[in-house]
Amino acid sequence: MILRKFTLLVSLIALFSASAFAQRDTVDLNTLLAKTVKFAGDYPIEKVYVHFDKRFYAAGDTAWFKAYVTMENHRPTNISTIVYLDIANNRDSIVQILKMPVTNGVASGSLIFLPSQYAQGNYHIRAYTAWMRNFEPDYFFNKNIAIGNAIDNDVKTNVSFKSSPTADGKLKVDAAITYNEAGIVQANKKVNWIVGLNGSEIAKGKGTTDANGILNVSFTGVANANLKNALLTTQMDMGERRTVTNNIAIKPAIGSKDVQFFPEGGELINGVRSRVAFKAIDINGLGIEAKGSVVDNAGTEVITFSSKHLGMGVFAMVPEEGKSYKANITFADGSKATYPLPRSMPGGINMTIYNAPADSNITLKISTNQNYFQANQNKHFYVIGQIGGAIFFAAKTTLQSQVYNASIPKRKFPTGLVQFTLLSAFGSPVSERLIFINHKDNLKLNIATDKKIYTTRQNVRLSVLAKNKLLPVQGNFSVSVIDEGKVPYDENNETTILSNLLLTSDLKGYIEKPNYYFLAKNATAEEDLDLLLLTQGYRRISYSNIINNRLPKLFLMPELNGIEIAGILRNNTGLPIAKGNLRLAIPGKQSVETITDMTGNFKLSNLNFKDSSQLTLSARNNPNNRNLMINVNPETVQSPSANAYAPDEITNIDSTFKPYLNNSKVRYDALHILKEVVIKSTVIKRAPHLDYPMLSTLPPLADQTIGAERIGSCPSLLTCLPAIALGITFDNNLLYLTRYYNTPNKAPVQIYVDGLAVDANYLNGVRGDNVENIEVFYKDGVSGINNMFGTMGIISITMKKIKKEKISFAQLQEMIPPPSILNFMPFGYAPVREFYSPKYIVPKTNGTTDLRTTIYWNPKVITDKTTGTSTFDFYNADSRGTYRVTIEGLDTDGNLGRSVIRYTVK
Repeated sequence: MILRKFTLLVSLIALFSASAFAQRDTVDLNTLLAKTVKFAGDYPIEKVYVHFDKRFYAAGDTAWFKAYVTMENHRPTNISTIVYLDIANNRDSIVQILKMPVTNGVASGSLIFLPSQYAQGNYHIRAYTAWMRNFEPDYFFNKNIAIGNAIDNDVKTNVSFKSSPTADGKLKVDAAITYNEAGIVQANKKVNWIVGLNGSEIAKGKGTTDANGILNVSFTGVANANLKNALLTTQMDMGERRTVTNNIAIKPAIGSKDVQFFPEGGELINGVRSRVAFKAIDINGLGIEAKGSVVDNAGTEVITFSSKHLGMGVFAMVPEEGKSYKANITFADGSKATYPLPRSMPGGINMTIYNAPADSNITLKISTNQNYFQANQNKHFYVIGQIGGAIFFAAKTTLQSQVYNASIPKRKFPTGLVQFTLLSAFGSPVSERLIFINHKDNLKLNIATDKKIYTTRQNVRLSVLAKNKLLPVQGNFSVSVIDEGKVPYDENNETTILSNLLLTSDLKGYIEKPNYYFLAKNATAEEDLDLLLLTQGYRRISYSNIINNRLPKLFLMPELNGIEIAGILRNNTGLPIAKGNLRLAIPGKQSVETITDMTGNFKLSNLNFKDSSQLTLSARNNPNNRNLMINVNPETVQSPSANAYAPDEITNIDSTFKPYLNNSKVRYDALHILKEVVIKSTVIKRAPHLDYPMLSTLPPLADQTIGAERIGSCPSLLTCLPAIALGITFDNNLLYLTRYYNTPNKAPVQIYVDGLAVDANYLNGVRGDNVENIEVFYKDGVSGINNMFGTMGIISITMKKIKKEKISFAQLQEMIPPPSILNFMPFGYAPVREFYSPKYIVPKTNGTTDLRTTIYWNPKVITDKTTGTSTFDFYNADSRGTYRVTIEGLDTDGNLGRSVIRYTVK
């Protein structure tokens, strides 16, 4: 199905000479191009970038964001009207999903980090459209954020790990944990600790902090256990009947140093000089310095090398027939290791590209060895260069010598990531290379303040001027102003609209410090970017699949018409009802009506309602309506995925964000958030599940018990439960005990609400403030429940009791509606909130201190079409120091822009 067609610029040029890249007989090339153009039109590439107001948060904070949804050449999308944003914890369990309407390619929203949902830790954010879900999730928007807790975590921790493998295949982990409270080290404190993995105990022990407040913990993980999701929990005895609990992720201790090698073009070929890029990483997946030498199987040194940037480097060599190669590596800390190089091929053809920053052309070289040349002489080959599915260069050659050199003008391509592919006459890729073309032609955004220096609570007027090639443009932008003293930035490691849409959105895996390549405007940064691309693979466009008509399988069509509710109307015998009348009632809005088609199907489009809204779909306006049944098509949720950006996770949140968390605690203390710290006595209560016959034979004590105070603010139990309960995984609308999730015979957990069995979707309509207690059982005791239902584990939910009252027959009918009336709670749009910016018209007259860290957020800055300008104002907070202004966005032609300025508050 053709969704739309791209406008493609195809350059059919001679690369070097008539004998090298001939322009005659291009039927095969034209066939390849035609199929590629059709593929691009049928399967357009969408991207999502999300601009957040700041880089980290505290429990109770509100995050403000704006999503930019683009297509070809970064123009605003015209096929998706909904964007999704989900948040997963560091165990890769979904905590929350937001759904937002897209208008003119943008959507804005907010996210409240409720303490009941968000424990201190690292979280993974993904953003995508329904159309993007048809393809690999590697190309979703990905970002890590850290959330601290300044309210509950009085005692802060700082941990360092060391790990080493044991002889029997286990992993020995040593942790040194430093404790402090209000800046005072907690010396000579007794601590109990336990290491848990998916509800199972791995190790436990006790100890006492030394004079510097340090506790040393050592344990050995079980064989084959994936400690990535393990948690180290410590309980410190503070005296006076006070105990403090801290949870520490083990993930930073897992992993080992590694070096990978990437021959340019894809393979090493005997007798052909090849450049080989390499990348050295530490246990956290971050680049580290390394040097070494390549030796052959006879022990002869071939070449020495050293890393140049973030553990990456490159060297050149000519592999010889009959030889194998390995690299002896020395890391910066003095440790050594040996790694094999990829095996060289006896015959082959390779493409290399030189992209010197100062040159206006790129140099392309195609090389073969004698074996391959003799077998393929006079055969056709093709070279194609494309960006985001749009072809900007294509040519054909006949293999008449072992080495070709060609020069291609960079002006043939727009700014962006270019995939060059060398293909055989059959359309099979034989060599591939990525390069980045940078014309430095992004939108020029000039931000001007009305003063050089401001005072606290003073009004600030900012003006923005947007230009493209010296001409004013109308653009759609978002602006964030933050107190940089409390929210410091590592600018090289930022995710920006430039680094994302121009680079990382087209690459798989983790990219370290992506903004460095756009922030540092010099030749060194461009050379480092080319080095990065030598270590990356690109498979968005597979020419083999296109030629052989192996097309992607679509299970979701683009959401062209906003929220849709579809289903079928049947009678009580199961037959569909044609031309049936249906009415949808949405709270606070006018009802919507529709008529079923000849097969009984119906669809209601362009609906607008908030998430957790209860809708009523009625078929009562039909003959014999009490014999009718309404079935609504179920909604699907994107499955969680492993966080490729885990190297960005912060191990020591307390110390890394100390100024921010201290400020957050002062803010919340000012709001009189009190905690009860002394309990005089407790009453042992009967376990709630024992009140229900079906559950009475479960163990008397649950493996986990969650009280009402932890879930009261939860809007939907289905989304909150994986975050609140340890070892719960949400996948494809089912809940699993994580300990069983990765087993071959995994099965979902059995759920009970007040003793009645329900499915996971039922929890979507259960609010936390109606829940009294949740009990999680890893085993079903002697109840036989898991054998009966084919499940693993049990969750028992007890609802708050409602006072019993007599009800009328009419009320009873309302509680049990006929099948022709369906009450349900579909997935609606996230609530819309406006950023509050106080106005200080009069001098400060009370004792309240304005400690905001996000001073201003505006996702709706539109520059004037004629002048390219926009003006807005806001008031400073009470903190002195440096305030940072960031503006990002794009125009209707897909030109991207970003600018950062700072001003001083005294």
